[in-house]
Amino acid sequence: MGTLCLEVRGDYACFTRPELKVERVSYEVMTPSAARAVFEAILWKPALRWEIDRIEVLRPISWASIRRNEVGSKVPSRSVETAMRGGESLRDYYADDDRQQRASLLLRDVAYRIWAHPDLTGKAGSEAGVAKYQDMFRRRASHGQCVNQPYLGCREFACDFALVDDASARSRPIDETRELGIMLYDLDFADPDRPAPRFFRAALRAGILHVPRRESAEVLS
Repeated sequence: MGTLCLEVRGDYACFTRPELKVERVSYEVMTPSAARAVFEAILWKPALRWEIDRIEVLRPISWASIRRNEVGSKVPSRSVETAMRGGESLRDYYADDDRQQRASLLLRDVAYRIWAHPDLTGKAGSEAGVAKYQDMFRRRASHGQCVNQPYLGCREFACDFALVDDASARSRPIDETRELGIMLYDLDFADPDRPAPRFFRAALRAGILHVPRRESAEVLS
């Protein structure tokens, strides 16, 4: 099982804590689900699932508080489905009439080194192999190719990325150890209609967040 490594950098990031409902507050460190999204932005296949092994923090944790406009509501999915079936038409919705100013506590000037490996899903064909997808990922990442622009938690916080072949020649993680508390691990899509959040107890050890395996007892529902 081969491990792949990416370095990602950005001016801002927001890995939103789900327990804070109204205003966005970021976790102190990139979450495994956000790291997975970066890998999927470069290579996504139904036969493939990215497993995050560890996340290295390369720049000191720094904060920025901003205010931004957000909409106060959204169009109900049930109304959209009804309209698609030829039922009642949708009401007009104007974002300008529904804007609210909300504060956001973001991370700024961030850089991470993400280590991950691909696992095959039940949708993989008999001819598919992990090595095939690893080579495909390396080729795409080394040429800067992606399905969509990778981002750091929120889509407006786009990031630069680079494939890392020799991590020993790169910068070392920050020299910091701290408990991060309960962190979002990922969403469980066993029931596609009701994805369930899963969590784990996170800790930064010498600048490295070690991520447990998906089936580990450390991952809690």
